Amino acid sequence: MQRRKFIYNTSSAAAGIILANSLSSKITFTRKQRIAMVGTGDRGSGMWGTPVLKEFGEQVEFVGLCDINPGRVETVKKILGVSCPVYTDFDKMMKETKPERLIVTSVDGTHHEFIIKGMEYGAEIISEKPMTIDEQKCQAILDAEKRTGKKLIVTFNYRYSPHRQKIYELLRNDAIGKITAVDFHWYLDVYHGADYFRRWHRLRKNSGSLLVHKASHHFDLLNWWIDSDPEEVFGYGALDFYGKNNSFRHTDCRSCPYKKDCKFYFDITKNQHYVNLYVNNQQYDGYLRDGCVWREDIDIFDKMAVQIKYANKVQVSYSLTAYSPYEGYRIAFNGSKGRLEAWIKERQPWQEDHFDEIHITTNFGKREIIRIDNSEDGHGGGDARLRKQVFTPGDDPWHQSAGSRDGAMSCLIGIAARNSIDTGKPVKIGDLTSLKPMAKRTG
Repeated sequence: MQRRKFIYNTSSAAAGIILANSLSSKITFTRKQRIAMVGTGDRGSGMWGTPVLKEFGEQVEFVGLCDINPGRVETVKKILGVSCPVYTDFDKMMKETKPERLIVTSVDGTHHEFIIKGMEYGAEIISEKPMTIDEQKCQAILDAEKRTGKKLIVTFNYRYSPHRQKIYELLRNDAIGKITAVDFHWYLDVYHGADYFRRWHRLRKNSGSLLVHKASHHFDLLNWWIDSDPEEVFGYGALDFYGKNNSFRHTDCRSCPYKKDCKFYFDITKNQHYVNLYVNNQQYDGYLRDGCVWREDIDIFDKMAVQIKYANKVQVSYSLTAYSPYEGYRIAFNGSKGRLEAWIKERQPWQEDHFDEIHITTNFGKREIIRIDNSEDGHGGGDARLRKQVFTPGDDPWHQSAGSRDGAMSCLIGIAARNSIDTGKPVKIGDLTSLKPMAKRTG
């Protein structure tokens, strides 16, 4: 009979609530930070607009907002309640407002352009993940950072949730000995998963595929948890559910003649925020926030399987499914002394428990179950902790702050996997950019 020991973490320290930043990304300001933002969609305004002003209004001021859609950028200016000028011309904004920090929340495929130009205009960069979508753009960013001396922070909020930080802590404290292999399987449900196929993400040229846009989050966690760099990647992938895999299709849900027949019908008019942000401004750029998930131009995968070999010889089996009946992930670390497992259930209305569990089973029988509170909003509390780290930097005991190397290594796994799927061959990470994989990432 195995002994089961339940450990309840109720304090902030026990839950792993530590706000951090690395010295390499630390930026000190003696007055209000002059901030500009490019890309004023829901992510930009909702993650880096309203909350930043609410939480750090005394430390920052927005001096410019930029978007290709003039109606949307004006809408976001009103939502934020700021008085700064708005632009559709990025260069003009940078020349006129001279921000100290630039927040990049545009379409993934344009990140490199704004990161590089922003550095050349003298700004430090805060970029949403993924840092970029292909190896050429990745190398251009690395070269620009070296050339300009400006720093890039990539905002991996998943690192900051107490549950994931606790996993990092346990692994660093030798809870299962030397890590040898990892099984990591992520499930997007038919609501959240489908949303990527109705938006701009459905095209590789915009998102790099879900292996880059979505999975870069997951690959960064792996790199951080394993504490090593990826060395070689092999992938499988296909579009077997969305896109052409249906008997009918249209352009968007609002004007669709198949509303009554399609289980993926999305009534955007029930979300007034989306109406204000997208519907009322689609005449400027033609962007349909409620696009059809069956459109034939969709060229990303909806099922993916990836094998990763790390420089420290850890082997990883990863998968991503975008049409699951529930959302969450399963992860298991195999080590020389035992096994650490977690099954995180997200977006399940029937789930009443407000905690996540970590199971540790040592060889020959001992078992612990650690429970971490998960009642906080914003990716398990990760969003707020990340923002605090970015705008009021401090110590970084868990190495949560992410710079350009972290951003590169996370997206390069997805890029390598996509390239592998296209060619049927394994891809070496060291062949993609000037970065060479390190067996150990931290000191």
